Amino acid sequence: MNPELTTLTVERVASYLDITRRARKKATPLVEEGSPEEGQLNTMLRMADDYAADAQYFLENGDLVRSFGAINYAHAWIDAGVKIGWLNGHEDDVLFTLP
Repeated sequence: MNPELTTLTVERVASYLDITRRARKKATPLVEEGSPEEGQLNTMLRMADDYAADAQYFLENGDLVRSFGAINYAHAWIDAGVKIGWLNGHEDDVLFTLP
């Protein structure tokens, strides 16, 4: 196995944090204000933000495994919002798994 592909480094985890930050900034809501979906989307985005904050905390404390796991959860919440059509991924198939 290639150690560059199987080893967590601060730089690798920081790169994933940056990818998720860019995805969070780019994804824009498609649900109507005041709709039940808006509340559910807000919950999803809060989960993404909380996991991203956890990832940053773990990274700052040298826990690369937990940081990597948390940032992947964060990105998954955002990606799920795009996939189900509550967020617009602006046709970015690098940051999102498009419908």
